[in-house]
Amino acid sequence: MEPKKKIIITIDGWSSCGKSTLAKQMALKLHYVYIDSGAMYRAITLYFLRNHVDWTKAAAVEKALKHIRLELVTNPKTKESEMWLNGENVEYVIRDLVIAEKVSEVAAVKTIRDFAVAQQHTMGKTRGIVMDGRDIGTVVFPKAELKIFMTADNAVRVERRFRELFEKNPNVTVEEVKNNLEMRDYIDSHREISPLRKANDAIELDNTHLTEKQQLEIALKWAAERGA
Repeated sequence: MEPKKKIIITIDGWSSCGKSTLAKQMALKLHYVYIDSGAMYRAITLYFLRNHVDWTKAAAVEKALKHIRLELVTNPKTKESEMWLNGENVEYVIRDLVIAEKVSEVAAVKTIRDFAVAQQHTMGKTRGIVMDGRDIGTVVFPKAELKIFMTADNAVRVERRFRELFEKNPNVTVEEVKNNLEMRDYIDSHREISPLRKANDAIELDNTHLTEKQQLEIALKWAAERGA
């Protein structure tokens, strides 16, 4: 029996559609490496905010990027990848609403995207990866064997995001979350550099009425059809 080949799986889509959840589950089942591209941009945003870097100033951005080292480190207990910034585990810090409010602006800067995409290309050389984001199937890995584009009803997305944030910050409101998602959707889909869009050969996965288990079964079936 021939060993299964290693493929590249990309998962793109709108905020709070569960891209990361599905990507992590697929990576675990397939014994692949999970790469959270959003976490990379969130970590860069965190560095900029901490160090008062103005991302609208090209010179300031270029100087700051020289001091940013990003690593995905596997947590020995959970077996999940966690984002480290310059030797510090920032996995939980970068999930804060303060970061969420600025990350789309930061990710829209071409120099920053070039910096992140270059690192993503390096990570993908070994194949056997699942990466989620906004432009993974269209820009980062346009030749990926399986491209999934995730979507869900807006009200469902707001509810999911609110539940996630409420656990960390009981003071957050539904209105804040709704406004944040609408803002991120607009910026992600209207930016000049690598806007969010569905690749021509991507398969759409609407998970509005699906459980995590159901969406995973569907995605794994698609992966198996491509030899994974």
